[in-house]
Amino acid sequence: MATKVYIVYYSMYGHVEKLAEAIKKGASSIEGVEAKLWQVAETLSEEVLAKMSAPPKSDVPIITPSELAEADGFVFGFPTRFGMMAAQFKAFLDATGGLWRTQQLAGKPAGIFYSTGSQGGGQETTPLTAITQLVHHGMIFVPIGYTFGAGMFEMEKVKGGSPYGAGTYAGDGSRQPSELELEQAFHQGKYIATITKKLKGAA
Repeated sequence: MATKVYIVYYSMYGHVEKLAEAIKKGASSIEGVEAKLWQVAETLSEEVLAKMSAPPKSDVPIITPSELAEADGFVFGFPTRFGMMAAQFKAFLDATGGLWRTQQLAGKPAGIFYSTGSQGGGQETTPLTAITQLVHHGMIFVPIGYTFGAGMFEMEKVKGGSPYGAGTYAGDGSRQPSELELEQAFHQGKYIATITKKLKGAA
């Protein structure tokens, strides 16, 4: 049976979604791994989203909490809101009580990726505070550390991400993920898929 890796994310303006697509490519590059993209449900009304100039959502399917149990590993992504995950993703996790009661996610590996508006906007606090959600489910947090190599030490170009996971800077919304940021996201997908496959094989 294939090892299933779910890339589950919330993206308002598309930055996180672009990282998610690169992560999926990386995970899918590992033989025997089936990677799938999922969005969490929006909590804001169409009226509010229009005022925020948010573009329409893509056709990536919306996941329900119970569907998380099908996966062997995860990569969770979200934009930051004041240094923490966006409320839409937190609302999704708040609905996973049934999985928590039955411990269906315990022992499963999970990584985190994110987008912030500025360099001091939460590239480390966003994943750091999100780890609490994994802990209560008994999940295994898989950071990328410095496995991305020289790309982790880039100083000449603006680059999001950290040892916690892949990241990007949205700025005022006009900046899109750079080639290096997408390469780091690809690496994260490949890295977590490899670990997920090893853990499943050892089970």
